[in-house]
Amino acid sequence: MTDFAFTRQAWVDATPAEVYRLVSDVSAISRWSPNATDAAYDDGAGPEAGAWFSGRNRRGDKEWTSRSQVVKAEPGAVFAFVVDGIVEWSWTLRAQGRGTVAEQSWRLLRLDPVLGRTEADVIALRDYMAASVETTLASLAEWVTTQR
Repeated sequence: MTDFAFTRQAWVDATPAEVYRLVSDVSAISRWSPNATDAAYDDGAGPEAGAWFSGRNRRGDKEWTSRSQVVKAEPGAVFAFVVDGIVEWSWTLRAQGRGTVAEQSWRLLRLDPVLGRTEADVIALRDYMAASVETTLASLAEWVTTQR
């Protein structure tokens, strides 16, 4: 399964605490992600380990909903969640100069037919998601800069 994981990073002109606040607010992800169209914590929940949220996603002409659970929530350092028990997404943040190196990782936890029927399908999905993460990170960094 190690072939079905990746990490990308970008420098963001904000403190780790500020970046954490942005990425742990799941309702904001559509500002940066080309695939996530909507997300919201369950009533009364927030960015803490054990919290649940629902999301809507799009890839090409396909749209779907997902359920995610926050598995790590360390303000200013790590925010991670598992989607439908299949994939773990994580953000790791570390200070660098006046800003933050934000790393976003994707890791396949188990194979599931929803991801594709062949190894080639899963590889294509991984590569698509890696490109999506690069777009997300660049969009986040640009958004932070324009909001200052």
